[in-house]
This record gives sequence, C-alpha cells and structure tokens, in this order.
Amino acid sequence: MPGIIKERLFTPGPTPLLMEAQTRALTASLHHRTEEFRRLMRETLESLRYYFNTKNDVLIFASSGTGAMEGAVTNLLSPGERALVGTAGKFGERWVELAQAYGAEVITVESPYGQCVSIEQMKKRLETQGPFRAVLIQATESSTGVRHDVEALGKLVRGYPETCLVVDAITGLGTTDLRPDEWGLDIVIGGSQKATMVPPGLAFVSVSGKAWKMIEKSKTPRYYFDFAKERKNQSKGESSFTPATTLVAALSAALDYIRQVGRENLIENAALLAEATRAAAKALGLGLFAACSPSSAVTAINAPQGTDSGLIVKELRTRFGAIVSNGQGSMRGQIFRLAHLGYYDALDQFAVVAALEIALVRLGHKVELGSGVRAAEEVYLQRSA
Repeated sequence: MPGIIKERLFTPGPTPLLMEAQTRALTASLHHRTEEFRRLMRETLESLRYYFNTKNDVLIFASSGTGAMEGAVTNLLSPGERALVGTAGKFGERWVELAQAYGAEVITVESPYGQCVSIEQMKKRLETQGPFRAVLIQATESSTGVRHDVEALGKLVRGYPETCLVVDAITGLGTTDLRPDEWGLDIVIGGSQKATMVPPGLAFVSVSGKAWKMIEKSKTPRYYFDFAKERKNQSKGESSFTPATTLVAALSAALDYIRQVGRENLIENAALLAEATRAAAKALGLGLFAACSPSSAVTAINAPQGTDSGLIVKELRTRFGAIVSNGQGSMRGQIFRLAHLGYYDALDQFAVVAALEIALVRLGHKVELGSGVRAAEEVYLQRSA
C-alpha cells in the first residue's frame, strides 16, 4: 500500500470544510458585544434568508441541529397538545422522542425504513385525529437516503390555521428545492456541518408569521431555546447568550460562497452527484436502499448479500482514507451511505466510486473495474451537456 493516504469525508455530516470558511474562522477575533460582531451577525442572518429561500425570520443558535429541533417542540407545543409525526427512519423517531419528552400526545404515520412517509395517511390523520398543534417531519431522512414530499404536506397543513408544519431540513437545505414561503413550511431547521460546509456547532431556524402566533400560545417552559427572546436580540445583531463567534464568521464566509455559486446551482450539484452515485451503484450490481423518492443529500446503498457493510466502510477508510457512513440502528451492517451535500464536486465522486470498486474486489466480489466510474461519468456528461 502507498505510504500517503489523504483522508476525505463522504459522510452526511460533518462534511468537507470550505477553505474560505476555515480561514475566516482562524482570523476572526471578535467580542460578541461589539458593533463589528453585530454587523457580522445581521449580515449573516440576511444571507441565511437567501440560503433558506425565505423572507421569514431566521435565528442562529450555538447547538447541534437537534437543539433547534427541541426548540421547535418547546416553542410550539404545550403539554397534552397533539403532534402528528411522519417517521420512516432514525431522525423521524427523534421527532417522536422529543415531542414525548415534553408531554405532547404523539400520533404517528410510520413507514418502513427505506420508504417515504405516506402523505395520504398524513392527510387522513389530520382530518380524523386532530386538532394538532404541530406536524413534524424530515425533508430528507439521512439515515435511509429518502426524500419526503414536504411540498404536498405544506399545502395540506396550510388549511389548518392552528397547526404548524415543522421541517427538519438539516440535510435538505442546500441539496433539495425547498420553498418555505410558497409551500407553507412554518419552521425549517438547518445545521452548520451540512451543506454550509463549516464545522458542527450552529443550528438555524426559520420561523413563519403563522408559527410566531402559535408560539405565543405555548405554555411549555423554555430558556435557552426561547425563539421570541432570540428574535428580539438577533434583530439587533446580538444573541441572548454567548454566541459561537468564530463559527458565525466561518458561516458568513460560506454563505458568501453560496451566494457566489448560487443556491440553485448548489442544489443542482448535489442532484448530479446523487444521480451519478445511484447509476454507479446499479452498474456495480448494488441495490439502492431508498425504495421511493431518493434524496440528493445522501445515497444509501445495500451491501452485497452476505457482506457486512461495515467491512466496506473499513476497507474504504483503511485503504483510501475515504470515510463513509455505515447504516444506523437496525440497518448497521446492511447499508452504507455516501453523501453529496456541500463542498463536493464530480472528481470527488468519481474517485470514491473507483475506490468502492477496488474495495469490493478486495472483499471477494466480482466487479468489472471501471464500470461504476463509467456510469457516473455518463450521468455527468448527460447533465452537464
């Protein structure tokens, strides 16, 4: 084996870091109660509105994306109120756990892993088992590689003036066409270590006018994730508590880059890489785990029959320094996941497909070397024509 192995991330978070964002973080020496930081904060919030594709308020929290998910629950739901959760993976289950932790009555529409949440079943629950204060779902379920139809769901929930649609778009933002204002997505959640190409530690939340009205009615105690308190402070370029100043500086640089590239082009890039990966997997005789609408954020691939996917993950890492994700929970050992969100390009994807071919050969599987790369290249040529 060669003596030099360059480690590369192909995981759905953390993702590869944008160099400009790293540089900005290293050179940022800001106190958060200065006009310099207030200006940076206001500019970053405005750039986040562009990234979210919304005119709604956007808030920043120093936390993981799960913190913002918890904030959405505590700001909207009072104990005993009903939440409708669409779940088809690990992160749908997280919505259930969060809502139950704060005393909500949870009604679920559950689909098997790899399937999409049924919008027809969500419609039926809304009509027959309400009233619901919140509907909770993922835009893209990164544990399974599935994309849910939040556009259709938004149009349904819009007909219920006392119900808000909350979308975990932590891997959906920057990879998926999302139109919160047009579709009626009342709260949309993002995270810094995904398509924004900066380290973990920041969560973002967009909040609609309808959601603000419902937040006023919530009786659940909250302190750190108090959306109304943060709205008041962040409108002045401040935060209620010490912000992650260097991460905000890095985020500002990344959002400048996204504006330069174009939000739609960032989304198209993820779609191209995802389609190329799906074509490569099929050419190599590998099945795709997503049985319905596949996500552009991450592709979940079935391991060959009789092979633990962890062996593929290990081979890619030890031989090539390519870090890919195993399955989660009950899917561990059955699937592996390749990400496409953020700072990836076609060369990255061609390289990891080539590495996958060699890994499969090393593990004893009959693979025609170059067949997966060729399939990926053909998709690239078709989409970039």
